[in-house]
Amino acid sequence: MECCHLDKVTPPSSSSHHPPVFPSLLSQDPFSCSECGSSESVWLCITCGVLNCGRYVQAHALKHKEYTKTHSVCLETKELSVFCYDCDEFVINDTKDSYIQQLRSRVIQQRSTASSLQIENSNSKSTAVPAPTSPQKQSATCQTAVIPARALRPRVKRAVNSPVMGGSSPKKPKQPLKNEIQQQSKKKSKKKKNLSPKKRLGLKNLGNTCFMNSVLQSLSNIEKFCSILTSLPSLEHQLNTNREAKVALTRLSADGIIVTEELKKVLCILRDGEDGKLNAVSPESLFHAIWKVVPRFRGYQQQDAHEFLRYMLDRLHTELLLLLPGKFRNERIEEVLRGAPLAKSNSIVTSVFGGTLQSEVMCLNCRSTSKKLDPFLDLSVDIPQQFTGPVRKCKERDSGGSPSNYCHIHDCLQKFMETEELADSERFFCNTCKSKQPSTKKFMIRRLPNVLCLHIKRFRWTAYARTKLDNHIEFPVTGLDMSGYLLQNQSGTRLSSAGSSLYDLAAVIVHHGTGTGSGHYTAFATNNQAWFHFNDCTVKESDYQTVCSTKAYILFYVQREFCFS
Repeated sequence: MECCHLDKVTPPSSSSHHPPVFPSLLSQDPFSCSECGSSESVWLCITCGVLNCGRYVQAHALKHKEYTKTHSVCLETKELSVFCYDCDEFVINDTKDSYIQQLRSRVIQQRSTASSLQIENSNSKSTAVPAPTSPQKQSATCQTAVIPARALRPRVKRAVNSPVMGGSSPKKPKQPLKNEIQQQSKKKSKKKKNLSPKKRLGLKNLGNTCFMNSVLQSLSNIEKFCSILTSLPSLEHQLNTNREAKVALTRLSADGIIVTEELKKVLCILRDGEDGKLNAVSPESLFHAIWKVVPRFRGYQQQDAHEFLRYMLDRLHTELLLLLPGKFRNERIEEVLRGAPLAKSNSIVTSVFGGTLQSEVMCLNCRSTSKKLDPFLDLSVDIPQQFTGPVRKCKERDSGGSPSNYCHIHDCLQKFMETEELADSERFFCNTCKSKQPSTKKFMIRRLPNVLCLHIKRFRWTAYARTKLDNHIEFPVTGLDMSGYLLQNQSGTRLSSAGSSLYDLAAVIVHHGTGTGSGHYTAFATNNQAWFHFNDCTVKESDYQTVCSTKAYILFYVQREFCFS
């Protein structure tokens, strides 16, 4: 956002050409907090230049602002992002004299100077040789200095006397043969490393953004969706060439933000991985784009991962309809802007995550029925009431406890599909009886999606608070059979063979904690037949047993016969 406090907090001594020279930017040491000495999340006060740690370390930067009352804007020394405590948001604008940009340049310069000094110090320590105190010691050191050169001489002679130069090939000494074997073994080990899967990258937490990181890591490990989305043509080019699409997108958001492009960048980095020292990347550009598009997610409060997933998929669906090249009509654009149902429009999102439910309402007076098709991108299932009591420990089951006391994901699905009687306020208007009558309603799946997203309703509202059901829900990692919930012998059902109703688990999102306003989100996902645990910046390899023991909040299942159209 654009901050109105920049001109107020800028030091009056700064000129239009140079900001003030802060002592903290003249030090040759790396940036660290002036209070606790921490080198993590160090922020520079743009008013006085003091260095303090962020709110997720020991919050000395926030305490500095509270003490001074007016020093509200600070600059992060690593990511170079600017934050205002008065606005409680990141700042994207600059002063008229580009004070922030000049300050960023000085931070980069000091950071590079400190790193180069560290490298010089480490090199000087590794190459330092103590001064000889006598000629005998001096000659000894000279001999030791010649030893590495002697070890290389046989390799040089062999290259000069090789048959390519016209000379006769001499007998190879034993020592170079050993060196060649070592080199060959090193080459083989390098080939094995190249064949191994690339290192999985984490995502930096920008301030209670674990809900977003868990969703992004899950989507990046759904290979078909990730490969299809990242292979799309540039939507920015379509925005510049398609006038109707540009007008429509401007009506959706005044800034003309394309969330799909920012998501593609993040997914490409997570999919390709990194071979260097980088362990995590920052999704800051995507997060700021979402801030502008969805005001609900502005700020740094804890958000619900399922709500973020739905907002993300709905936005992608709308942007792809408007910006992808194809047969666009004004009627279709107007339908999208009015919030037309998913059934009237198909995109990559609906082709991957979209399924169809059939709801059947029956009048209890005349027994007449009314059927309706409802598209869905995920299924939100309840935990049956008989399983919401006290949770038993796993040891009780191992010692002979009945399996019926433990909830399975099929119990949740059966609860979703069972017939329920509608309340008096939701009575169905029967066309036969010509009045509202008591009625029942039930769901069945008309068409299964390629990626089945199951959201387990763990949060419940009471008269005083929102509580969480912390039950363990058992779920299969392979072979989830959905044929029992699918309408048989109906047109439009995706049931070409016995294998098309079987699903394998691709990712799991877990909520740790007792409520939505607190807690933490992590994700488990499979890649190259290996399971990984994604906890913001930290990525660790996991196993089958650990995944099965998690208390899942969102499950992503991929259909074995993936049929994309």
